[in-house]
Parts: sequence; structure tokens; C-alpha cells
Amino acid sequence: MHRVVVTGLGVITPLGLDIETFWSRLLNGESGIDRISSFDPSDLEVQIAAEVKGFDPKDFMDFKAARRMDRFAQFAVAAAGQAIQDAGLAITPENAQRIGVMLNTGGGGIHSMVREVLNFYQRGPSRVSPFFVPMFAPNMGACQISIVYGITGPIMASVAACAAGTQAFVDALRMLRLGEIDVMIAGGTEAGLEPVAVTAFANMGALSRRNDQPQKASRPFDRDRDGFVFGEGCAVMVLETEEHARRRDARIYCELIGGAVTGDAFHISAPAPNGAGAARAMELALADARTRPDEIDYICAHGTSTPLNDVSETVAIKTTFGEHAYRVAISSPKSMIGHLVGAAGAVSGVVCALAIRDNIVPPTINLENPDPECDLDYVPNVARRMRVNAAIANAFGFGGQNAVAVFRRYED
Repeated sequence: MHRVVVTGLGVITPLGLDIETFWSRLLNGESGIDRISSFDPSDLEVQIAAEVKGFDPKDFMDFKAARRMDRFAQFAVAAAGQAIQDAGLAITPENAQRIGVMLNTGGGGIHSMVREVLNFYQRGPSRVSPFFVPMFAPNMGACQISIVYGITGPIMASVAACAAGTQAFVDALRMLRLGEIDVMIAGGTEAGLEPVAVTAFANMGALSRRNDQPQKASRPFDRDRDGFVFGEGCAVMVLETEEHARRRDARIYCELIGGAVTGDAFHISAPAPNGAGAARAMELALADARTRPDEIDYICAHGTSTPLNDVSETVAIKTTFGEHAYRVAISSPKSMIGHLVGAAGAVSGVVCALAIRDNIVPPTINLENPDPECDLDYVPNVARRMRVNAAIANAFGFGGQNAVAVFRRYED
């Protein structure tokens, strides 16, 4: 089977619209969470979110094309373009059929859905946009990448809630290993910050209500956590077979060596308390990577800051890693960028690649009062310089979907 390497990265996040800005601010422990500015949240119980600020689609794509895309697809095209440029990948009619897209999401075009439903009921059928269907469809992030960059290989999108971004890497890995494709543009995107979506999560009891302390609201593994912070963004990787990357003398960040997906079969929104599905995903991913638990240096945790998830993930890590669970470094970027839902796992993969590149892991900020049930090393509050040879990205979603990807320093 073909080895698979990471050659390009791109992000649109609450901490920055490019890789180096995002990475620098993440390592500095900065928070991208604040009071919602894209609409007036005054009437809502939850008034904070992790918004992408300063994003102008015209900076990344043709204005006319951007007008026909929902925000989630605009993010996808922007991040993919960064990753393609970062990889130095030239897409031509000669190689376009050997390049694919696997761009997942949790909700698709939520902004378009809300806007056009309101148009229908408030302004009448004639005011519904003829572009409504191709704007809200969840596959349109992937399809717009294909159209904008001329990619004619397989174009795929899975809806896998909060596991979507990592699942994209796992599915892309399988296709590349088999030689069905030479290059895959893979990742996750989400842009669902609408009043109805915020209210729905709030009514579930899933969101933090620290409206007066937005930067302190996301507190993974902290005793005083009270829910996650809803966010938006996108992360994309260029994945290639090793042979293809070496033929074109590409710069290689790291190698994607394994992955797995599992199901909890437990609850529509709560994780299994014993973390069995998450543990099995990590165990299967390590087996697929032919890697021992004690070879993992860093875990980019799902770490949502909800009372149930953080304990469940901690139990799952202990189940999988045994005594090494107390030695491995673990951190949650969600403490700074909130929960990006379908993009969350993709961001975690990017964090793993950068941690391996730079031998440093980002902190879990706001970890001030450790939960006795969360007693592992979560790299509290300050980034840590350390050797990172191997890392895993965890992502666990509503409905019990679990996805794990394993990355390793590349050696030829």
C-alpha cells in the first residue's frame, strides 16, 4: 500500500485566516471567542461565539462565484486554495483526474437555509433564490473546490457532525493507500452561526453561558466548565502518496499513517460514559498505523469543555494508553477557537502536523481548577516545547460517531 504524506495546509479560523497567524496565536494562548457581532444576540441566553472575523471572500475567489456560495463553501474554497498553494501543487488538465476532494461538514449551508426559509414565509415564493439548493447542499464545499480549482477526480462529502473533519482524513487515507488517486484535498468546514442554531444548542444545555467572560468560557477539562462555545471555520490538508510528492520534490510536513472510525450506538448527543467507542477508535487507528500507544507523544483532544465529553474522553485515553496516558501530552484547541463542529477535527489534524513540524504543542487555556476526574497532562495554559514524533487527532460527534487520525514525523 502507498504511504501518504501531508504537503499543504490551509485554514480559516477565529484566530486567523492563514496558517502562520493561526498557529502563532494558538501557541500564545490567545482566545478567538467574544460577544457575537454578526447579529444582535441580546435576546438570546447565549451571546458569545468563536466567529471568523475579517473574512472577505473576494480576497480568495471571484466575486461572482462567491455570491453563489454559502459561507461554509466560501471558507472551503479559501482554505483549499491556501493548502494547494502551500503544497506548490499545480493542477492541470493532465493531472486533474488523479486529484480528488474529500471535504466534510456538520451542517452545510445553514445561513442560506435560514435566509431562504424566511424569504419564503415573509416575502413569498417568488423571492426564494434560484441558487438556494446549490448553496445549502452539504456537498457544495467539496464541489466548489472542484469547480474553482479544476479538480476532476472523485469529489466527496460526508456529514459526520463533530467527527466530520477527521473522518475526511481517514477516508482520504484509504483511497490514497490503494492508489485510486494521487492527491486528495481533505478537511472540514462549518459556518452555522445563526440565532436559531445558537438557540438550539443552548436549549440542549450544550453551550457555555459565560456571556460576561467570553475568553474564559471554553474550559476543557476544568472543574468549572459549563459547555462548549459554538464556532465557525475551515481546515484543509493536501494529502499525497509519497511517490507523487517525491516525484515533484514537494515539502513534506509529516506522514498520515493510520486512522479509524467507530460508532457508540449509545445516544443522539451524549458520549458513552465509559468512552468505549472513542477508545476503540483510538485502538483501531493505532493498529492501522502499526504504532504502539507509548510511541504517541501528543494527543490533540476533542476536548469540548462539556461536563460529559471531557470525562468520557479522559476515560477513553486511559483505556487505550494505559500507564502512558499519564505521560502523553494532551491539549484542546477548542479552549481558544471554540467548537468548529464539522471543521473541528480537521483543525486538530492541522495542529498535529504543525506540532510535529515545530516540536511544540499548544496549551489548553482556562485550565485553572482541574477536574479530579480529568487527571491527565492537558498542557495547561502555556505551550510546551517538546519532541513530537507522533500525534493523534481525536474527533467525536453527535450520534456517536468517532474518528481518529494518526500522524508521524516523515522519514524516507
